[in-house]
Amino acid sequence: MRDYVWAAGTFLGSLPGEVARALVDRSVRRSFAGGRILLREGDRDSHVFLLLSGFVKVTTAVDGVETLLGIRLPGEVVGEIGALTGEPRTATVSASGPLVAGQVQRGDFEAFLRQRPDASALVAAAVARQLRWANRRRTDFAAYPAHIRLARVLSEMAEVCGRERPDGTVELPVPLSQTDLAAMVAIAQATVQKALHELRDRGLITTGYRRIVITDMAGLRLTAEP
Repeated sequence: MRDYVWAAGTFLGSLPGEVARALVDRSVRRSFAGGRILLREGDRDSHVFLLLSGFVKVTTAVDGVETLLGIRLPGEVVGEIGALTGEPRTATVSASGPLVAGQVQRGDFEAFLRQRPDASALVAAAVARQLRWANRRRTDFAAYPAHIRLARVLSEMAEVCGRERPDGTVELPVPLSQTDLAAMVAIAQATVQKALHELRDRGLITTGYRRIVITDMAGLRLTAEP
């Protein structure tokens, strides 16, 4: 198995090395180009994907409008809810740039979880984190203006997957368009442009094409917690 690197808080990164390797070895390796769909909302397939390298976006359609539920990192598992419940997929998962994932059939994944109760607990914890994240976003939508909602999302993403650069700034490694950001914080694209402008004017971030660098992490956290 190629030597992949996963963050300690992810599903694969939290398992002992030999256990993670054993699970990856059960999978069928697949490569996806950016924008390709791994799982589609409403489908009834039941496999899971282990994210070996690259990031994915998780989205759902609400009244015909796409809402970004979150970003999943290398080392995470996606599709676990459908695999464990047998229900249709609750969200669409698509690649944010080039991606390598390991496909594990439902029976193999369930057998692995039965053999490894610690892994089963990690899956339950991951689902609980996703629910907390979604509940926090709903609270934010009602309570805070756009620039604070955006600051909260960006600071949380930086904590999880930000890459610190030699100059002390933090780059988000996930390519995010203004449409993605608008969907994540449930605002119009014109409003997200204003929110980005406000955070740039405060010296908290710089932006480029699908690229965000946090230039003042402490200031962004302060803005995110009014």
